[in-house]
Amino acid sequence: MPSETWTIRKVLSWMGDDFSKLGLPDARLDAELLVAHALKLDRVHLYMDLDRPLLPAELVQIKLLLKRRRGFEPVAYILGRREFYGRSFNVNSHVLVPRPETELLVEKALALAPSSEPVEVLDLCTGSGAIAVSIALEKPDWLVCASDISRDALEIARSNVVKHEAQDRVELIASDLFAQLQDRRFDVIVSNPPYITEGEWQSLAPDVTAHEPRLALLAGEKDSM
Repeated sequence: MPSETWTIRKVLSWMGDDFSKLGLPDARLDAELLVAHALKLDRVHLYMDLDRPLLPAELVQIKLLLKRRRGFEPVAYILGRREFYGRSFNVNSHVLVPRPETELLVEKALALAPSSEPVEVLDLCTGSGAIAVSIALEKPDWLVCASDISRDALEIARSNVVKHEAQDRVELIASDLFAQLQDRRFDVIVSNPPYITEGEWQSLAPDVTAHEPRLALLAGEKDSM
């Protein structure tokens, strides 16, 4: 970033162009989120003050975030959070960044569960716990068991359970798939398990291959028919 006087408007434009040249699909949005984060503002207030010159200390913070995004680190990891099903969830490099399409799992679980109470749900390979917590918050009478093989992932999931005050409805268990759950029975099982083959790995975006956890993505090679 050149050394000169910068307003919020100018730095957003410059960063958006820079990210576009790198092939980042949401270049302008990424710029807005990172600048807002550096300035401790939401995007609405960012736009209310577009022509304000940035202070040197603010530019330093923006440059640090810019460097991380230029290294293809996902914006969610830089911010430490991601929106999912209308709520904010803590994330870091130990868990996948929750995708909007994964919200369909929550919707299906809510729609397909039996009407009898109590309903017990298993979220297998829970990662950040976004699915488990979302279901628990939508259905306060349900009990949700969230499991993962990664204890680092479970720590993030635990932070989200506490963040959304769902401790009485979400149980966290360290388990390699069903290994520690063989004696349990559930009304509904949801999962977003590893699904990428070794052959597909190299075709993924740098955001994914350089930063997201391989353990949560790689499922090995496809079986031949």
